[in-house]
Amino acid sequence: MNLTAEAHGALLVVTVCEDRIDAASAIQFKERMREMTQAASDRVLLDLSQVAFLDSSGLGAVVGVMKQLGTTRKLELVGLTPTVAKVFRLTRMDTVFTIHPTLPDGLRKAG
Repeated sequence: MNLTAEAHGALLVVTVCEDRIDAASAIQFKERMREMTQAASDRVLLDLSQVAFLDSSGLGAVVGVMKQLGTTRKLELVGLTPTVAKVFRLTRMDTVFTIHPTLPDGLRKAG
């Protein structure tokens, strides 16, 4: 599972560099997220803009990451593709997570 992380003070931006989080990759996703979020950061922004497909295992893994962070650290989602957004909407997980349409201006990579 290819993930990148960039710290911005108390905010950690983790980008999923894969096109899917499914049953085959969900456990690997959770393990990589645990490794990357061990350093103290108040907020973790999970950039899913490259993820075109997320199944129930992938959704469970995202929820699992939120639980790993505990109650003192917040997991927020950003850049959901229409298919992934639909999964969050249909499962009502869009009411559990804070979801941003895009990365805030100061956090976008120049490219």
